[in-house]
Amino acid sequence: MNILVNDRISQSGIKILEEAGFDVNTTKVAQEQLIHFINKNNIAILLVRSATTVDKKVIDECPTLKIIGRAGVGMDNIEVEYAKQKGIKVINTPEASADSVAELVFAHLYGGVRFMHDSNRNMPLEGDSKFNSLKKAYSKGLELKGKTLGILGFGKIGQATAKIALGIGMKIQYHDHHREETTITVPFFDGQTISFVLKNKSMEDLLKTSDFLTMHVPAKKQYAIGKKEFDLMKDGVGIVNTARGGVIDEVALVDALENGKVLFAGLDVYESEPNPEIRILMHPQISLTPHIGGSTVEAQERIGIELAHLIVGMTK
Repeated sequence: MNILVNDRISQSGIKILEEAGFDVNTTKVAQEQLIHFINKNNIAILLVRSATTVDKKVIDECPTLKIIGRAGVGMDNIEVEYAKQKGIKVINTPEASADSVAELVFAHLYGGVRFMHDSNRNMPLEGDSKFNSLKKAYSKGLELKGKTLGILGFGKIGQATAKIALGIGMKIQYHDHHREETTITVPFFDGQTISFVLKNKSMEDLLKTSDFLTMHVPAKKQYAIGKKEFDLMKDGVGIVNTARGGVIDEVALVDALENGKVLFAGLDVYESEPNPEIRILMHPQISLTPHIGGSTVEAQERIGIELAHLIVGMTK
């Protein structure tokens, strides 16, 4: 059975597939050539990340496809339900990158409360001539310990984020349409654990009472956070989005930053990705990363291995 790995998975995952007898092709095929390549090479299994779109046209015109695998969590680049209607199995790896995304959330949070996103821009330019003025400008940082983190969406990544937050002494609250109560078990290096029972809060309560907010919801047709939601938040809130572009109204975000409602934002995803708006890229109160939430060495290793085992199990 032929597999096309179009957006890269770990070598460990490829090795598992090859040892199971699959013919694995790692050629990177451009979107406009994808249908032709799949048909020409009799591809039965297509593995993608976020760069490749598997739309209705690909599904309709590639009759050899049996399985579509997403190396990661979000599947908004795949017409999942349509594929299933056509008899194609669709799989992903929802747990493998959760810790990596959660750690990036805290990279943005720690950087935001200590102004590192801005000081790292200005120190190379003015650190030698305006050291004392920069020191004064960045001397009013905040601590995360003791603050309240609101988590919007409490799936695997939201829960992984909660574990880190609990470990550093933050108060956690969440809003999720599917989970009224969740037990979070925080593991420590020596094998000990401690568990917390958390109850779902209303969206309004979450927005009104959180010192910081982090987004972990799937892509939607409407913004999860827009002007109305920003107006409900505390003054000086920090917000991080490592979920999907379009979850936050970026125009409303910039307005909220400029009127003091939001202290800082951390963005890993963007409405107009892969061409973020210049106003977002140049804003001094926004910490920026280029959609790297799950892109750690460890996560990619886990993703490749998990995806490979899923495929082997499904095709036995």
